Amino acid sequence: MDFHLEAGTLPLLISMPHVGTGIPADIAEKMTPAARLLADTDWHLRELYGFARELGASTLAAHWSRYVIDLNRPPDNTNLYPGQDTTGLCPLDTFAREPLYQPGHAPDETEVRRRLALYWQPYHDQLRTELDRLLAAHGRVVLWEAHSIASKVPRFFEGKLPDLNFGSADGASCDPALAELVSAAARADGRYTIAVNGRFKGGHITRSYGRPEAGMHALQLEMCQDTYMDEAPPFGYRPDLAAQVQPLLRRMLQGAADWVKR
Repeated sequence: MDFHLEAGTLPLLISMPHVGTGIPADIAEKMTPAARLLADTDWHLRELYGFARELGASTLAAHWSRYVIDLNRPPDNTNLYPGQDTTGLCPLDTFAREPLYQPGHAPDETEVRRRLALYWQPYHDQLRTELDRLLAAHGRVVLWEAHSIASKVPRFFEGKLPDLNFGSADGASCDPALAELVSAAARADGRYTIAVNGRFKGGHITRSYGRPEAGMHALQLEMCQDTYMDEAPPFGYRPDLAAQVQPLLRRMLQGAADWVKR
């Protein structure tokens, strides 16, 4: 199993490429204890977005861990943020710079190509298929890239990240009106700090699939994990916190679906 797809009826697809925790046995045996902790997972997003089925949205969630291969990186491993530190297509270390592989066992070019074919491509094939289905049915579609990250990761940014970080590739991946509608809903809520095209502008999926001129509007939301879970191991889900942010998520997603249906 490479992914979990639930097909909906709205012109809205929620993609979760970093929720996977699976590591094939032949890869796991070469990894370190730090890798097996899976600290950099986008934990619990399937549960947080559990209302999506009731809305009628499609959801696509990864099965394999980003430590196996990062589904939100370009297949040529181009740095999406030139001049800034970032992890690659097949990461070699955690966000805390802990090695993922035992000495001498890091993936070589042949192994990277193998993982692209086995684990990266199936997710992207399904993503394209579902987007095409929704586009054919509705004429326009919103791709909502759902992500989360620890609120403090010194490797990538100083201090604490804003709670909600919207990315539209500096306005290239979706209609500016859609980005403004969604971010305005977050500002109106008043409980969370927000940024638009700040440290996170959208990864490979947002930048590659967002084609507003063709009716495909892609928007990424990178959430601080302390808005809905414990950031320390064992990374527990916090229903009390989640219950506070879920109504806002629902309003934003419903607003996006209503906008694209006009």
